[in-house]
Amino acid sequence: MTTPVFLTVDTEFAWRHHSAGHDVDGIYSRSLEPAGVGLSYQLDRLAEHGLKACFFVDPMPAMTFGLAPVRRMVDTILEAGQEVQLHLHPNWTAARAGDRGAAHARFALHEYGYAEQRHLIAGATDLLMAAGAPAPIAFRAGSYAANDDTLAALADLGFVYDSSHNGAEPDSLISLPRRHIAPVAREVIEVPVTVIEDAPGSLRTFQLCALSSGETYDALEHAAVAGHAAVTIVSHGFELANRAGTRANGVHVRRFEALCAMLADLRDVLPTHHFADDMPLKLDRDDRPLAPDALRTRWRQAEQLWSNLVEERAA
Repeated sequence: MTTPVFLTVDTEFAWRHHSAGHDVDGIYSRSLEPAGVGLSYQLDRLAEHGLKACFFVDPMPAMTFGLAPVRRMVDTILEAGQEVQLHLHPNWTAARAGDRGAAHARFALHEYGYAEQRHLIAGATDLLMAAGAPAPIAFRAGSYAANDDTLAALADLGFVYDSSHNGAEPDSLISLPRRHIAPVAREVIEVPVTVIEDAPGSLRTFQLCALSSGETYDALEHAAVAGHAAVTIVSHGFELANRAGTRANGVHVRRFEALCAMLADLRDVLPTHHFADDMPLKLDRDDRPLAPDALRTRWRQAEQLWSNLVEERAA
């Protein structure tokens, strides 16, 4: 029995680089190809290890900067043999080039009603396909900020999967328990982001910059041994660099390399999948997050301190 792994990469323009006053090329460089460890680097490493990943691409900056940068993202991903699905940060709908972020729409998708969400998702789908992507069947809201209206809108538009439920994030408002990590049949199939319990009662996202390599291995082993219905991992195109996008973050790069090696070694029990593979998922399971371990958490906290004090310095 295997546990499918969805290795997902939210692929987007980081608002902080727009707010800093960078032009479209500067925003692209810092968000998508920072310091030589961005999208192209990650795609190369995935190919070397024979892994599949889903790139949730946000096309909404096209409303401010045109389709060219989104087309570049899509082409880069598809040419590498990976899949493109839909991501959406609605604040870009009112953004203006060069104003340092002064103009913007509401940031959280759940701040919009059902009809507004449906309109936003439909428009984002059109933009993504205009940039060269196949019709998307899976969705993730920016900052996980989805609610039940989001699922209803997705179903009405023909989507099959959503992956916005994240019990570690307060903006994730889909009506599921915070500890729920197994795929579940709702209006669409909800594929929650995996979380671990890093301290009693405290959940942490299975995200590259959030877990140490030791926590990652233990979470993968836990899922495989328990026969979980799925594991959903999150990363970003910019996550291997510092927040300024000017130098590689060595801690995060080592975690990414370790994750790729783990998934390659464990492919017989934890195979990576695309959503477009349309494999049958075990639904409505009561899978439980990895339980806390104080020593494991303290090791990650020490690693995070080094990352924040040393690796995050601007070049």
